Amino acid sequence: MKIHIKNGRLIDPANKIDALHDVFIAAGKIVAIGTQPNDFVANKTIDATGLVVAPGLVDLSARLREPGFEYRATLESELQAAMRGGVTSLVCPPDTDPVLDEAGLVEMLKQRAKTQNKAHVYPLGALTVGLKGEALTEMAALTAAGCVGFSQAEEAIADTNVLQRALQYAGTFGYTVWLRPQDAFIGKGGVAHSGPLASRLGLSGVPVMAETIALHTLFELMRATDARVHLCRISSAAGLELIRQAKKEGLALSCDVGAHHVHLTDADIGYFDSNARMTPPLRSQRDRDAIQAALKDGTIDAICSDHTPVDDDEKLLPFAEASAGATGLELLLSLTLKWVEDSRGAVSLPQAIEKITGNPARLAKLPCGQLGVGQVADLCVFDPLARWKVEASAIVSQGKHTPFIGYELPGIVKATIVSGHLAYDVLH
Repeated sequence: MKIHIKNGRLIDPANKIDALHDVFIAAGKIVAIGTQPNDFVANKTIDATGLVVAPGLVDLSARLREPGFEYRATLESELQAAMRGGVTSLVCPPDTDPVLDEAGLVEMLKQRAKTQNKAHVYPLGALTVGLKGEALTEMAALTAAGCVGFSQAEEAIADTNVLQRALQYAGTFGYTVWLRPQDAFIGKGGVAHSGPLASRLGLSGVPVMAETIALHTLFELMRATDARVHLCRISSAAGLELIRQAKKEGLALSCDVGAHHVHLTDADIGYFDSNARMTPPLRSQRDRDAIQAALKDGTIDAICSDHTPVDDDEKLLPFAEASAGATGLELLLSLTLKWVEDSRGAVSLPQAIEKITGNPARLAKLPCGQLGVGQVADLCVFDPLARWKVEASAIVSQGKHTPFIGYELPGIVKATIVSGHLAYDVLH
């Protein structure tokens, strides 16, 4: 299919483009930007007047719930949600059931996702068998099956000998280890940020030092092993300061933050709102402000949706008993635009788009996130000024729970193109 996108504001931070340009797509790739090729006759023309044309969004943490948790969500429902949100490539953690610790399971997931003809799915393999933190998985076989890195999802490795061996092995073969810094014991079973609010509500706490102790340990092991590590969903000012220092030191390090943590604090728990039950927990205003500053100065490389669909049976419970997580695929763009809006000119639109396109693609080593000629045609066309109200009925994902219910957010996706295929379109 040949597609001509005309009159749009093309924003491609990876190639430093922010200008009015037409885009020409054929055979699944971008064949020209600006001037129409001589032999090009479009089957479909998209008039993007007043709209932004950007690379398809790249999400570094989206749980698709297959295999094993189809009652929470299915590949079909979540990849449709990705199209609605302009997300064309996503990385999924290995905490499925069974865990993604065997090549056959990874191949099956990749094949199932491919048949949907929607977003590109890049699985993370389990770092240890069954995520139990004991025996290492067959990383070479998992990589050959399509894993882009190795993760423990939410399961901390208590035995630092095992973590050291994992980093040594990964470092030797150039694999990236994706870890959420969380001490295996401190804050275990906690449901909210340790602070005055948790004390007042009688909720068990997760202190900031659960994150910082894990970071100190990890950085020592990185110095000894030369491993490359991506830190997932950093939540605290103290943790960010340690990461800033480690990056200056030259450790092979990158990190992301969940979109919810860019905006919310523990005060948003309100009167035990289980929609605000997150992992890691929403932290203090000081931590939230530090996250926004670290995004701006580049300490945080990417924003992810941390998409974790949860059904009513597990969410509509007392706060401490409810499952952690929220839907996010359809909110990633809007919450990133809200960060621009709230910054009052301190953050530009291209700066923000870089955090959800080129940067995540580069650090995950994915072949996407930019709009160069010859690149695979993954694009998102959106109206940055249009607003929508977040309501359960407006969410395509099977997971309808988010702390942003009732918010009016900027940014509506008008078209999503994956490998040159128009997968979502409300412009016709």
